[in-house]
Amino acid sequence: MIENIKTYKVLLLGRVQGVGFRYFVESIASKYDISGYVRNTFDRKVEVVCQGEEEDLKQFIDEVKKGPAFSVVTDVKIEEIKDSRKYSIFDIKF
Repeated sequence: MIENIKTYKVLLLGRVQGVGFRYFVESIASKYDISGYVRNTFDRKVEVVCQGEEEDLKQFIDEVKKGPAFSVVTDVKIEEIKDSRKYSIFDIKF
């Protein structure tokens, strides 16, 4: 099987900080074998850089859009980034 590795930057807006969102994203990443990172931004958003097989990324992003129980995602911005970097793990950045 030919690898179809893609990298996306996902920006989530709404009530996404202080509700366990980064830990939720990390657990979903391990479920779909996604690498990259998640972090809070200074303007109260959550940024996810995710890398993996295209079909796994689609399922991962679909679940991340829902968020954990106490979150409210009001908007999602997704862009493919041409990044030659290869992430080996999924990390929570503080």
